[in-house]
Amino acid sequence: MTTRPVNYLTIDVEDYFQVAAFEKVIHPSTWENYPSRVVQNTRQILDLLDIYGVKGTFFIVGWTAERFPGLVKDIVARGHEIGCHSYLHQKIYNQTPEEFREDTKKAKDILEQVSGRAIVGYRAPTYSITKRSLWALDILQELGFKWDSSIFPIVHDNYGIPDAPRFAYKLPDHDMIEYPISTALFFGRKIPVAGGGYFRIFPYWFTKMALARINEVERQPFIFYLHPWEIDPDQPRINNAGLKSKFRHYRNLNKSTERLCKLMDDFSFHPIDPFVEKGVVL
Repeated sequence: MTTRPVNYLTIDVEDYFQVAAFEKVIHPSTWENYPSRVVQNTRQILDLLDIYGVKGTFFIVGWTAERFPGLVKDIVARGHEIGCHSYLHQKIYNQTPEEFREDTKKAKDILEQVSGRAIVGYRAPTYSITKRSLWALDILQELGFKWDSSIFPIVHDNYGIPDAPRFAYKLPDHDMIEYPISTALFFGRKIPVAGGGYFRIFPYWFTKMALARINEVERQPFIFYLHPWEIDPDQPRINNAGLKSKFRHYRNLNKSTERLCKLMDDFSFHPIDPFVEKGVVL
């Protein structure tokens, strides 16, 4: 009997008011004015992962880690990996290299101090390492990161490098591994199927079928991602956001928990680890 690859479960730990969908109406300077729900939502995910015996990688926003160090310690204590998800969750291509370096170093330092671990993995806010911000990879390497999971090989209005490889690879001219967000191929077209809004919009049978194809036909692991706010249908509504932003953010929040449980029933997961990726050598 042939076994399926073991996949990567990743959680982007950010609050509902920090998302890119609301960046036009919520500035980071006002974040303190919103009731935080990230601790309760993340702990709900942690409890589910405990039930299913799943370990994952948690990319944490530095601003959040600074205010809720107990949450970071809890994630570590339960056996999960910690990655960096910036300090202020701003798109990289809207920053200067100096701003990005300062933001990332600040987040990395906070996460290392709170977790007691070396932080060697990074994920950009809104997957914002694109062709116009590839310079960020140089800075990540300078800061001591060993791998990145920010490149989404699709066409999208906020992110994406459509011609990037679909599976883990060594970044050219860098001593780093890239773990691109997973896509499935249908009639030669890359379809994003591995988490976030796509997990909520597509029916679960389609997600399961597409992810199984990656495992069974292509014999590759997939990278799945989710945000704690996505399991929280009772979160406060940002009523002055645009219609498209509200659709992307609020669609099917009430279905995420049940679908996540099904996913952990149907597939095997572990944290990202660049040293176990078959065929990828630093």
